[in-house]
Amino acid sequence: MPAEPARPADRENAAVPRPGTLVAVLAMSGIVVSLMQTFIIPLVPELPRLLDASVSDTSWAVTATLLAAAVATPTMGRLGDMYGKRRMLLISLSTLVAGSVLCAVSDSVAVLVAGRALQGLSAGVIPLGISIMRDELPAERLASATALMSASLGVGGALGLPAAAFLAESTDWHVLFWTAAGFGAVAALLVGTVVPESSRRTGGRFDLVGALGLSVALVCLLLAISKGADWGWGSVPTTGLFAVAVVVLAVWGRWELRTARPLVDLRVAARRQVLVTNAASTVFGFAMFAMSLVLPQLLQLPVATGYGLGQTMLVVGLVMAPSGLVMMAMSPVCARISAARGPKATLMVGAFVVACGYGLTMALMSEVWHLVAVSCVIGAGIGLSYGAMPALVMAAVPVSETAAANSLNTLMRSVGTSVSSAVVGAVLAQMTVSLGGAALPSQAGLRVVMGIGVVTALAALALALLLPGTRSTSARTRDTAERSGARAGREKPAPASSG
Repeated sequence: MPAEPARPADRENAAVPRPGTLVAVLAMSGIVVSLMQTFIIPLVPELPRLLDASVSDTSWAVTATLLAAAVATPTMGRLGDMYGKRRMLLISLSTLVAGSVLCAVSDSVAVLVAGRALQGLSAGVIPLGISIMRDELPAERLASATALMSASLGVGGALGLPAAAFLAESTDWHVLFWTAAGFGAVAALLVGTVVPESSRRTGGRFDLVGALGLSVALVCLLLAISKGADWGWGSVPTTGLFAVAVVVLAVWGRWELRTARPLVDLRVAARRQVLVTNAASTVFGFAMFAMSLVLPQLLQLPVATGYGLGQTMLVVGLVMAPSGLVMMAMSPVCARISAARGPKATLMVGAFVVACGYGLTMALMSEVWHLVAVSCVIGAGIGLSYGAMPALVMAAVPVSETAAANSLNTLMRSVGTSVSSAVVGAVLAQMTVSLGGAALPSQAGLRVVMGIGVVTALAALALALLLPGTRSTSARTRDTAERSGARAGREKPAPASSG
């Protein structure tokens, strides 16, 4: 169904801001949401002591966020297309603030997990922001802006780790969540002040059955992946969850193909450009998270192992932070490559750079500066790749489905990170050395994971080769033509009166 025509009243009520201001506010919102995922990392080993709970119970503080984000991302994208992207953006940021406050006042596992689940519901901010950019920005600003917004997930994660480590070591742990709530409130205030509401909406009724079906399937799938190592990969709970996920996805797919207004338009999602880009997103989610899991362990392992660097969590954060800055710096580079060669070429270059970064770890893993260099190279490749993906998706979907399509692409990244966590955890659990009675990841195990990173990056490169050639401005060109056609229809002079 074509998007509703622009309504003059909508534009009168919200002045369109300068492109730079709009991009800055949306990118900040994306970074704030990604900070939420990072802030808890320094706390994870301490939560059992702080909350007087078991390790298995406190692990839900991470799992609950993952599951809530999986449910919220496609749902908020479709709701944004239907009822307004700015409105859904504000609701997402509000859940972030509410969840952060709940965590900040918590002293029990149940309250903390509930707050973390609310925080996870804000995951739709990044795809909604990209979709708003498509609606509001001129063509010459779109590529670099969407690249920055897409990379904000990695930027916030990298920059948030040293800040979280510093706060965790120097203050009460509740301050972390009060800080997150403050950042979220500022982001919501800026969005409410600066970002206009788009007049491009699909209308119609929300596919509640489709949303529930996809949510059940995703929760079962991600829960099995994230808890499989603890429960046992062949255990009844794990295999049962995988089986339920497969069955529900099959039924859900049949429903989505038959319903008039589906949550996810599977026919559009099956287009080669969208399908391949989403597959590449899953692979890149895997590759990105492998770095985040291995480098901190290598930095923190005892020097007595012969390969560990014996550093604190604060040093880990400072080592990882430059990669976030590199991702941000890649936004204009991504735009230039895409303008000259198309986003397909940008994705291929990014995949190659990531593979090179993981390959470097085979020789550079004995000094702190080695890992800074490696993380920056991998960050550069991720920044290029993540910047190209929204352009590829938006060039292949109708304007009225931008938010839903970007949300699905973001969801695929999350699936990739979940699989990465499970695979890396399984490898490092099997390849260990004993030190002081403790089993620690072996150097060979760490290198195997880095080798897997090389393979996954090359797999993404191979997937990119399957994409059709595209121009970075194709989606915006189509948008402009649609707007021009609509204006021409409205401005067509009335026929002369015969009287």
